[in-house]
Amino acid sequence: NGLYNLSKLSVWWLRLGIAIERIKPGHPQQNGRHERMHLTLKQETTRPACENHLQQQVRFDDFVREYNTERPHEGLAMATPAEIYTPSSRIYDGLPDIDYPFHDREVLITACGRICMHRKKINISTVLAGQRVGVKEVDDGIWLVSFMHYDLGYVDLEQRTLQTIDNPFGAKV
Repeated sequence: NGLYNLSKLSVWWLRLGIAIERIKPGHPQQNGRHERMHLTLKQETTRPACENHLQQQVRFDDFVREYNTERPHEGLAMATPAEIYTPSSRIYDGLPDIDYPFHDREVLITACGRICMHRKKINISTVLAGQRVGVKEVDDGIWLVSFMHYDLGYVDLEQRTLQTIDNPFGAKV
């Protein structure tokens, strides 16, 4: 994980318009149904663990098949997920473009997680590699860096570092 505990997967979700919702650390009761599913998964697939990865994967695959097609779920009025599932009617057209109309310019984050400004390299995060961010000068040599509509922090060109601000993806509890 990188900046603000983001991953490349969560960045992709953000680009698709999927909001990240986090629970307060150390409070699994805030996400009880999900935690309960993981407990069942562990009990039925990893105890005892298989001798190798291939055998373990077969056990996981069997669990997914049973969980989705054979096991009724109380939350689904005793139906199985396979009985309820319908494919989305929306067509996936790739990631939408991002624009930053209220920023001074857009900067591409390099494969190594940096932006280059005024011939200076500033580390942001490798999880954002390949993404465009907006930068806006808010004071002399101080730049606000934003990804989509999330402010990530401030870059001081003298220090060449990103000073993070309150986590825009933190628990909202």
